[in-house]
Amino acid sequence: MHATLPRLQTSDFPAIRRRRLETLQINVGYRCNQSCLHCHVNAGPTRTEEMDRRTALEVLAFIESSGIKTLDITGGAPELNPHFRLLVTSARELGVHVMDRCNLTILEQPGHDDLAQFLADHQVEIVASLPCYLETNVDAQRGKGVFDASIRGLQLFNRLGYGTPGSGLKLSLVYNPQGAVLPPAQGQLEQDYRRHLGDRFGIVFDQLYVITNMPVKRFGSMLISKGQFEQYMDLLKNAYLPENLDSVMCRSLVSVDWRGFVYDCDFNQMLELPLYWKNRPRTHIKELIGADLNDNPISVKDHCYGCTAGQGSSCGGALA
Repeated sequence: MHATLPRLQTSDFPAIRRRRLETLQINVGYRCNQSCLHCHVNAGPTRTEEMDRRTALEVLAFIESSGIKTLDITGGAPELNPHFRLLVTSARELGVHVMDRCNLTILEQPGHDDLAQFLADHQVEIVASLPCYLETNVDAQRGKGVFDASIRGLQLFNRLGYGTPGSGLKLSLVYNPQGAVLPPAQGQLEQDYRRHLGDRFGIVFDQLYVITNMPVKRFGSMLISKGQFEQYMDLLKNAYLPENLDSVMCRSLVSVDWRGFVYDCDFNQMLELPLYWKNRPRTHIKELIGADLNDNPISVKDHCYGCTAGQGSSCGGALA
């Protein structure tokens, strides 16, 4: 695995600061039943890092004290963490909206037969990765058979009411480009997804999130191996739009790793760039209970151009 941070350190990305915290994103572990080429986490079946019960309870204590509106749970495959359901049920009891970044194929893994029903019962928003509506592209990026399993997962969610207007069960899909290119316009691509998935499989969903591939971890290492890293960074920088700075996710979100340490975003977490707080080398979520992060400086490097290029990119899709 090639290190990408040394190539991102010298940066002229503009300084930005936080606004009011609205979303807590937690990475509950890097173990996954898939190993996707575009994965910025380098997740996979052999990873063993996972959030323990004590840290999960510390996360819940922060949620209760902070007044955040949304808990965004990611991984790896977050559902593989043994405390995933504790986090979901406890956050919902606190009135917090919960998002599960689901790879869809997890629904067919042993021991997860009731997972879809559990998520529906707790009105968890599903953010499902489906990097293309074509089988060949999905299987090339995520592994043979993933497309068919993903379709079955989406159909199961639809049967439970996900994606149906008025159900209160939100189903969002996530698109990632196949390589070192910017994603197409989100609006037009969403129409293509709706038409193709609806006509062929009867699938409905609420919205499509288009996310730029970030030059970190597995994807960044692949770029270095192919000699495309600098070319991709030039692409991101040349497409930079300053108006996207106002909407980048790090202004209203913090990211927590499996150990409980806090970062400005999930990408900074993968680069081990900790959230700046009171000159500490790194900060644990339990140390932020009662803290006000408003106007706190955000750690930026050259990878931040990935969130501000073209239509912009965040965990909630395009910014523009």
